[in-house]
Amino acid sequence: MRIDDYFQKNRFEKCPYEHALYMKKEIDGSLLYACLYVDDLIFTGNNPAMFEDFKRRMVKEFEMTDIGLMAHFLGIEVVQSEKGIFISQSIYAKEILKRFGMEKCNPVTTPVETGLELRKNERGDVDPTYFKSLVGSLRYLTCTRPDILYGVGLVSRYMETPNQSHLNAANRILRYIKGTLNDGILYTRCEDCRLIGYSDSDWGRDLDERKSTTGFTYFMGDTAFTWSSKKQAIVTLSSCEAEYVAACSAVCHGIWIRNVLQYLGFHKLIPQRSTLTISQRLH
Repeated sequence: MRIDDYFQKNRFEKCPYEHALYMKKEIDGSLLYACLYVDDLIFTGNNPAMFEDFKRRMVKEFEMTDIGLMAHFLGIEVVQSEKGIFISQSIYAKEILKRFGMEKCNPVTTPVETGLELRKNERGDVDPTYFKSLVGSLRYLTCTRPDILYGVGLVSRYMETPNQSHLNAANRILRYIKGTLNDGILYTRCEDCRLIGYSDSDWGRDLDERKSTTGFTYFMGDTAFTWSSKKQAIVTLSSCEAEYVAACSAVCHGIWIRNVLQYLGFHKLIPQRSTLTISQRLH
């Protein structure tokens, strides 16, 4: 890749854990981070002089446009203020509602109906192309909306032969989005930047294969910044085993995150042990 060669020739170091991330460090402690996605690039650092030099060199080497302080990136809206950095996809969410004829729907307070049970079927009565387009649109919305991730992952399992029950479940997510169009994530400055992760699972809720679902999220300070909800690859024989599988997935992801953060300069991310004591009074 030409831009990769350019970065390395100009003393940028490629992150060994995330190959789209580059760092340049000067003797005086000045840092510049550049993150590349196809033909879009964002950068940050601690020295404005490095910003100007970087932009001047990039414009000279490549045909590109400087759009200034980041306000939009790949459909994600970014608002930077004294309170922090707020990211959302409200414009994209409105486009989804309009595209699938749900802009005037009645909102609901939860993305998934309580006790919802979905099954696969050999013959669907919903156009698969339409359903795949709907689910794909919802999946990209999970970049800033972890609250819909479980529901989107659930309907994603039925894209081959969707029926009306699957479409109803997807439409409910749209109705939930209608009532939460302006929701997003606010990243604030914090003094305690510990990496904290949580994991959970539901046992055997997939009615076709009896597999469980792993869910986890990681926080830096008070804000979540990475999350996952995915059907487990194996059939677990107990709720305890399902929890261990979920915890294992979370730990693997946590190790990768910790390595990336240490590369970025967070060197105090030491694993901590905790003990949970459960007391039960017998009657």
